[in-house]
Amino acid sequence: MLVPRQILLADDDDNVRCGVAELLSDLGIESLHAETGREALEIVRSKPVHACLLDLQMPECGGLEALPLIRQARADLPCLVYSGSLNELLEREALRIGAFAVLRKPVQPHVLRQQICRALGLPPPPPPVVHA
Repeated sequence: MLVPRQILLADDDDNVRCGVAELLSDLGIESLHAETGREALEIVRSKPVHACLLDLQMPECGGLEALPLIRQARADLPCLVYSGSLNELLEREALRIGAFAVLRKPVQPHVLRQQICRALGLPPPPPPVVHA
């Protein structure tokens, strides 16, 4: 029996978390949710998580602050980060401190699915169907 893959979705916007979870559900990827970087760190320390998606802008502790703490707790855990206010400096800093990938919001759904599958070591998802 295959163990389901779990991804931690850390974003202060509940609609975003739920939308990403729905986007991944048909791939057999289960999701855990956190509203802050602190919550994300607690979940990483206590639950079987196979990857994280961290928003860089969250209250209390954003993704950029949480990423090195998460990497310290679980060096093997691929962490993707994303933000609507991404710039080159933030992108370089996120990669320097261990981000698996850096994405700009709004992320195209097929790109997000591809990157998450890559982080989880899963085969790439099928390309999106384009209706004429």
